[in-house]
Amino acid sequence: MFPFAAAAVKNLNEAGLPAIVITNQSGVARGYFPETLVLEVHALMKRQLEAQGAHLTGIYYCPHRSEDGCNCRKPKTGLLELAAKEHGLDLSRSTVIGDRYADVELARRAGARSVMVRTGYGEGELEWHSPRWPSQPNYVASTLIEAVDWILRQSR
Repeated sequence: MFPFAAAAVKNLNEAGLPAIVITNQSGVARGYFPETLVLEVHALMKRQLEAQGAHLTGIYYCPHRSEDGCNCRKPKTGLLELAAKEHGLDLSRSTVIGDRYADVELARRAGARSVMVRTGYGEGELEWHSPRWPSQPNYVASTLIEAVDWILRQSR
């Protein structure tokens, strides 16, 4: 986890906004690692955040491959819709932060805003692929904390 991640999540927590992780984990279906490892990583992430005074509202993951045709693999909206239903969220007032185009497309399909972060895969995605994207993110941030700052400015 990036060192600034907990501060970013804590800023959302303090603003009363939910912080939900939605992730593709096709390594499970491909046999690269067991589903229990995904759960262990999520538990570790929660402990690390909690140690710094932050918490996640929820974690949702898709263990399938693209070719499995599920409705939960990003950019399909199944997991986002499930999270919205379980937590009473209005997706039109929500923002998806991510480092891949699938996150931008997920937001577009759900009627949400999108922020692309340059960390993780983001810089490469932006440099090599963004000119061909059918839709662009609403905002590009250097880090998660900058992305959260942008969201907080939008919600005023």
